[in-house]
Amino acid sequence: MIEGALLVFAAFLLDLLLGDPRRFPHPVRGMGWLAAKLESIFRLSPLPLRISGIAVALLLVGISGAAAWLMIAAASALHPYAGTFVSVLILWSCFATRDLERHALAVLTPLLNGDLVEARRKVSWMVGRDTEELDTEGVVLAAAESVAENTVDGVTAPMFYAFLFGPVGAVVFKAASTLDSSFGYKNDRYREFGWASARFDDLLNYLPARLTVLAVALGAMAGKMRVFDIFKAVNKGAGLHESPNAGFPEAAFAGALGVRFGGARSYSGVVKHAPMLGVEEEKCSPDTLRSAVGLMKRTAWFFIGGGLAFSVAVDLLIVT
Repeated sequence: MIEGALLVFAAFLLDLLLGDPRRFPHPVRGMGWLAAKLESIFRLSPLPLRISGIAVALLLVGISGAAAWLMIAAASALHPYAGTFVSVLILWSCFATRDLERHALAVLTPLLNGDLVEARRKVSWMVGRDTEELDTEGVVLAAAESVAENTVDGVTAPMFYAFLFGPVGAVVFKAASTLDSSFGYKNDRYREFGWASARFDDLLNYLPARLTVLAVALGAMAGKMRVFDIFKAVNKGAGLHESPNAGFPEAAFAGALGVRFGGARSYSGVVKHAPMLGVEEEKCSPDTLRSAVGLMKRTAWFFIGGGLAFSVAVDLLIVT
């Protein structure tokens, strides 16, 4: 198991140093394209929308996982090192630590330069809410909340499945995440069609979201942040979130940063109220966003360290 864990570690280092590989088609974009094609096909079928949505989810996950397996198998048939190389490339494409940092820093830079209009524009790339009326604190909170949520979706959850099931496991998770991003909406168009996509994503994120709280706590301890407030915030508010999983990393980050996420936010002009997550509410500044990025990166390091330690322990148990 340790050999596979070292591939995960190598891919993580590549992601941390270089971000998403730019010189070959990104699997998630391919998954998004395929999801849209499958939707257009199955919406023309006589099947009930929920059944059509289940079929699309199964097909996308199956095709994505099979494609990853075939790529590795074909490369390995040429040479074992080629299979290793392709495995690392696939894993690399599944992690988003550096890109998440880049998106957050793209918001931070105009904030530090006093350009609130540009900061609003950049944060709109990270969140689905309306950003035109956000003040500096609102921009910081929106970006930091997005960093918290995507720490699971883009960092720890794909790591979790990569450690357990290798590149195919990471790709299957990314397919589930793509399904949720494409169809997991509670509106008239997707309430039935996207039911399976949303449930599958919830299922796969269940353990990673909760394990991430522990990694956040270790990252907060290393950064001399509010460790005990993490567990207070999670215990108090994680279960109030609309998502069964997103509340855990968001509450953990809110506790560590000493802020509160949630409250009123506008979506296409419609105001919605999210539960308040966090223990204390201090004045936010651009430094709060910088702290969120640092916490995300330390969380990633502790999670990868935990995965490596787990892999070594399993191998030792097998040997003995």
